[in-house]
Amino acid sequence: MGRVSYFISDVHLHLEDREKELYKEKLFEKFINLVCEDGTDLFILGDLFDYWFEYKKVIQKDSYRVLSLFYKLKEKNIKIHYLIGNHDFYHNNIFQDEFGATLYEDPIEVEIDGYKFFLAHGDGMIKNDTGYKILKFFLRNKYIQKLAYIIHPDFLLNLAIHSSRASRKYTTKKNYGEIDGLKEIAKQKIENENFKYVIMGHAHNLEKISIGEGTYINLGSWITKPVYCKFYQGNLELLEME
Repeated sequence: MGRVSYFISDVHLHLEDREKELYKEKLFEKFINLVCEDGTDLFILGDLFDYWFEYKKVIQKDSYRVLSLFYKLKEKNIKIHYLIGNHDFYHNNIFQDEFGATLYEDPIEVEIDGYKFFLAHGDGMIKNDTGYKILKFFLRNKYIQKLAYIIHPDFLLNLAIHSSRASRKYTTKKNYGEIDGLKEIAKQKIENENFKYVIMGHAHNLEKISIGEGTYINLGSWITKPVYCKFYQGNLELLEME
């Protein structure tokens, strides 16, 4: 049996009220159980959480149910690849130390069963998004993150919630050309760099299109439709959670 790879993006846990989030967590648990049945790799393409800040000794209490699911993956020896998004970049070491995950701050190129994949969250990749690129530079700065650790968790997490919601309202109104921009990047990767598959998130625009000899998929968002990809024996499927 070859590798069986799963891909998800933009689940945005912690976004809505607790009742809705519990329902989303149950769907996510169902997804993890699917991965545990036959999976060898899980690729998270960013924004698993709507906000995430991880202290050395403190984690968010509303994340404990989700974090416990990752132990199932570890017990099944399923490799976790986590591409950090623009909503969940304040990671410390729990995913690496407890679940054996590999975290990436940039897009990655992987080969699965002889097929070339280009994987990215998609933030900061659009040419006219200069403002976000500057913001990203400061938010990802390790010195600034170290300063943030001295702030009380309750205050900082509360700030993260409001910042995340404010950011969503702002970016919803402003057209960055992300949908067409990410598609153009996919076109270049497939036609000029011979990638077979390009998978991204971030734009919250669910689509699967053929480009030449390759395929581009944007995984949309679990806010509107919970979907995932499964790749096995050269076949890439885009599937929806019930």
